Amino acid sequence: MHHRLKRTRARRLGILAGALAVAGLLATASPVLAHEGHGAEGAAAEVSVPADDPACTAQERKKLAKAGDNFTEACDLPGQDFAQLDDRRAALDEDEISKSDNIDLVANVPKQGAFNSFDSYNSDLAFKGNYVFAGNYNGFTVYDIKNPKKPKAITQYICPGGQGDPAVYGDILVFAVDSSRSSSSCNNVPQSAENPTSWEGLRVFDISDPKNPAYVAAVETDCGSHTQTLAPSRNGKQLFVYVSSYAPRASFPDCQPPHDKISVVQIDVENPRDASVVNEPVLFPDGGMQPGGYSAETSGCHDITAYPERNIAAGACMGDGILLDITDRKNPSVIERVTDTENFAFWHSATFSNDGKKVIFTDELGGGGAATCNPTVGLRKGANAIYSVENLNTLTFKSYYKIPRVQSNTENCVAHNGSLIPVKGKDFMVQAWYQGGISVFNFTKAAKPKEIAHFDRGPLSDASLQLGGSWSAYYYNGYIYSNDIQKGLDVLKLDDKRTNSAAKVKMGQFNPQTQPSYAG
Repeated sequence: MHHRLKRTRARRLGILAGALAVAGLLATASPVLAHEGHGAEGAAAEVSVPADDPACTAQERKKLAKAGDNFTEACDLPGQDFAQLDDRRAALDEDEISKSDNIDLVANVPKQGAFNSFDSYNSDLAFKGNYVFAGNYNGFTVYDIKNPKKPKAITQYICPGGQGDPAVYGDILVFAVDSSRSSSSCNNVPQSAENPTSWEGLRVFDISDPKNPAYVAAVETDCGSHTQTLAPSRNGKQLFVYVSSYAPRASFPDCQPPHDKISVVQIDVENPRDASVVNEPVLFPDGGMQPGGYSAETSGCHDITAYPERNIAAGACMGDGILLDITDRKNPSVIERVTDTENFAFWHSATFSNDGKKVIFTDELGGGGAATCNPTVGLRKGANAIYSVENLNTLTFKSYYKIPRVQSNTENCVAHNGSLIPVKGKDFMVQAWYQGGISVFNFTKAAKPKEIAHFDRGPLSDASLQLGGSWSAYYYNGYIYSNDIQKGLDVLKLDDKRTNSAAKVKMGQFNPQTQPSYAG
C-alpha cells in the first residue's frame, strides 16, 4: 500500500533483524513439516529513518515497501514528528500483558521452521473445518485446531511472494502475491516490476489434504494481488476472485497508470487448473480521489469484502470507500462512493454487519508501520468509521471507533483486520490493531460504539519501533484467532454473557473477506 500524504518529519524507526522469544505464554508448538524444494527469503532489511529527514529517501521507501502491508506510509504520517507524539499514558513495558477480565490467552504457537526469523512476517488467516491457514511473507502454515487450546502446526509451505493473504473455498486455497517475482514458481527470487518477464498475481492450491497442499495454478494479474476476495457463484460451481492491487507506475509494463480497476479471476471448482482473468472492471472512471490532499490518491483498491448472500460488497480503495453490486459476480459495479478527506488517510478494509445495514471501514494511517494510537493523533485518525447502509445503496456516516488505550511511540498501532462475533440481533466485532493488540467492541448503536474486551502486549522494544503485533484477529467457532506478526498464532477465549451465545454458530469454513450470513 503506497499512497501520498502531506510531507512530515519522521522519527527514527528501527525494524531490526532477529527473532524475539515468546515469554510467559502458553506455548503448544509442535514441529512443522516444511515442503522441500521451495526457497525462502527474508522480507525486509533493517530500516533507519533519520529524525532530521523531511521524508523517507527513495532507498528507505524501497526497503519499507518490502517490509509490509503499507509500511512506507510511516514516512508520511501527517502532522507531527514521531518524537513529538504524546505517549505519556502508555502503560506497558516490553512484552508486559494487559487484558480485560473477560478474555484469556489459552494458547500460542511461536513462529518456527523457515518462518522463524524477525523479517518473516505473519499476515492473514483463513479457516476450513479444523484447520487454520496462516499467511506469511514466505508462504503459509497450516495449523490443526481440533483442540483450540492445543493447536498444532502440521505443515509449512515455503513459497515467497510478499504479503501472502490466503482464502479458502472447499478444497481450494487462493494465495495473493503482491511482490514482483522472477517467476510464478516457489523457487523464485525478487525481480524488478520494470522487467516485462516478472510475475505477480494469484497462486491456487489444492488443499483436499491439508497436510500436503498441491500447487495447481498461477494467474498473473495487473499490479499483482495485494489482497483477494472470494465470491462464489450461486450454484457453487464457479469461484470468482476479486483481486485488489494498486501503486501503478509508467515504467511497470504490467502495472500501468491509472489502474482504476480490479481484476476478476474465475476458478472452476472442479478444475482449478484452468483459472484465468475474465474481467477487469473499471471502478473509478473519473479517477477517484485525486493526489495532493490528506487522503491517498486512488489508483486501485486495497481490499474488498463480499457479502454474496446479499449480492453486495464493500471496497476500501485507498482514497475512496465504495459499495458494489455483485449480483453479476463477473461484473461487479459501483453503486455508492464516499470519501473522508479530513480523517481518512488510507481506506484499508471493510466489514458488514450481519443484516447488511452497517459497514465498518478502517483507516490504515501510517500504513501499519507507525505509532498512531496516542492523543497527538487523536481518536478520529487511524480509526474505524461506521456507516449505515440505507436502501441498500446509500452510505451515511455515523461515528468513529478507535481503541481507548495509549500505545508507546515504539509500537506500530492502527486499525487493521477483524470480523464479526455472531450474536443474534447484536453487532459485535473483534479486531487487530498491530501492537495495539486485540479489541472487541459493540457497534449495535452505530453512533456509540463501545469496547467490551481487549488483549494487549507491551512493545517489542522500548528503545526502537519494531514491526509487530496482531495482523488479523478473527472469531471462529467459539475462539478468537490472532496471527501475530512476530509472536505467532494466538488463541484467545472470550467469556462474556453478551457474546457467549455466538458459540452456537458453527462454521465449516470462513474467509473474513467473504462474509457469511448468520441465522437470527
